[in-house]
Amino acid sequence: MMENVLLQGDSREGFTWKSLGNIKKGRGALGEEMPVLVYRLMQYTLLEVLTKAHGKDQGNEYFRQAGYLAGLEFAKNVLDLKADFGTFVANLQKKLRELKIGILRMEVFDEATGEIVLTIGEDLDCSGLPITGETVCYYDEGFISGILETYTGKKYNVREIDCWANGDRVCRFRGEIQ
Repeated sequence: MMENVLLQGDSREGFTWKSLGNIKKGRGALGEEMPVLVYRLMQYTLLEVLTKAHGKDQGNEYFRQAGYLAGLEFAKNVLDLKADFGTFVANLQKKLRELKIGILRMEVFDEATGEIVLTIGEDLDCSGLPITGETVCYYDEGFISGILETYTGKKYNVREIDCWANGDRVCRFRGEIQ
C-alpha cells in the first residue's frame, strides 16, 4: 500500500502558478511546447490509475477538481479579470488558441441567470479520440468552472453536454451558477 504524500499538516502551500516553474529557463533546448500525444499519455494513464484505485466516478471527479484548480490559477495569472464580459471572453478565446488548448466559441450567456453555453473545438483533451458514446472532458469541466468563478466571483457547475468521444466534432459545455 502506498503512503499518502499529502499528509495533514504538510508544510507545502499546495499548487499555485509558481509551481509551474520557469519553463523557458529549464527547457532551453527543447522549448515550451510538446506534442498533444505526450499530454494525453500523461492524462489518460493518470485517469486510469485513479479510476482503478477509486472507481470511475471518483476518478472523473478528481480530474474535475484538478481542472478547477488549474482554471482558478489560469484565470488569476493569464486573464484580465477587470475587463467587461465581452472583452474577457475575447481574451479567453485568444489565450486558449495561443496556448493550443482549443478554439472557444460562446453560444449563450444569459445575464439574468448566469447560464453559459460554450464550445471548444480542437479540444486538447479529446479531439480525435475514438467514439465511445461518452463525454470525457472532466478536466475541462473543472477548468471552465474555475475560470468562470474567478471572473464572476460565483461558483459554477459546468458539465459537458456534447463531446468528440460521443460523436460530436466540438465539445459543448453548459455552466450554471450553483
